[in-house]
Amino acid sequence: MSEFLLYKLSKQKQYFFSILLVSLVSILSFALSQYIGYKVVAFFLLITVSIIAMIFDILPVLLAAALSALIWDFFFIPPHFTFQIGSIEDRFLMLMYFIVALISSVLTFKIKQVEKKWRQKEEKQNIIKLYNTLLNSLSHELRTPIATIIGASDNLQMNTKNLSPGNKADLLKEISKASFRLNQQVENLLNSSRIEAGFVQPKKDWCDIMELVYDVVSRVEEDKIAQEIHININPAIPLFKLDKGLLEQVLYNLIYNSTLYTNADTDIYISAACYADILEIVIEDNGPGFPSEEMNSVFDKFYRLKNSRSGGTGLGLSIVKGFTEALGGRVILQNKPLGGAQFTLQIPCETSYLKNLKHV
Repeated sequence: MSEFLLYKLSKQKQYFFSILLVSLVSILSFALSQYIGYKVVAFFLLITVSIIAMIFDILPVLLAAALSALIWDFFFIPPHFTFQIGSIEDRFLMLMYFIVALISSVLTFKIKQVEKKWRQKEEKQNIIKLYNTLLNSLSHELRTPIATIIGASDNLQMNTKNLSPGNKADLLKEISKASFRLNQQVENLLNSSRIEAGFVQPKKDWCDIMELVYDVVSRVEEDKIAQEIHININPAIPLFKLDKGLLEQVLYNLIYNSTLYTNADTDIYISAACYADILEIVIEDNGPGFPSEEMNSVFDKFYRLKNSRSGGTGLGLSIVKGFTEALGGRVILQNKPLGGAQFTLQIPCETSYLKNLKHV
């Protein structure tokens, strides 16, 4: 709150609100002065100055401190409505009030500056940590497909006469596979940047969920995965009005992530249903699931499970969360009682049963 006011309000407004706060407290104290006494009023004014020091810049704070001292002298210290002070004790109190108000203001402002510098240092360290994590991940995830593409291309160019048609076809497949992997990593980086910058704006149109799921699964299976994917969607499911591109990225990342971090004999199950204009898609497997102590962190940017194998940028699930929220929905992760992970997408959207006419 203090950072917001300090950087969003102009100096003129800070001066205005400082004077306004001191004036309001003074008016309230004047109304109660016959019950609380002028010495208690000094504490109220000191607290007000301290609060102002926590919010605004130093010059408006010093103005508030000086103004509060003058108001306390003129309206509250006997004799009233004059800057003259009757007793030596009150003169001493007035002097001490002014000194304490100034020191309190300066110290509070200094503490605020130290906290600001500490936060900036911590943010810088976090940024460096994130960049190191990203670079370490990308050094593997980008270098591997690039090396594959370069190696296969060199073989095709330099050993044209020695390669059989089958060898050439295999090298072209390796280039295609590595290019797809490289494109996916670059796409994840761009999508992550879009989410970070707040540029994700859904473009809604009618979408056939069954067709979309089968298309995504087909893309995943092009990578020659070992796992078997099972799809269970009622053909009568309605059309949904949503951003097909965003949902496609969400589903691809979830399914591809399941193939990366489960064993070859794992089964992956995909189902979809409609519940009162809520599209619910469940992607689950019978693999090892997630460590319970890490489940709250898996959607964080660049986060990778502690005991996961090398590779991966830790962006896939953060994009899943960001795109799902951009669609107005949410993603829920839980471990199944008998083993395996379960991701549930719940996205509110308009529905239409027009496509079901062909099934009548």
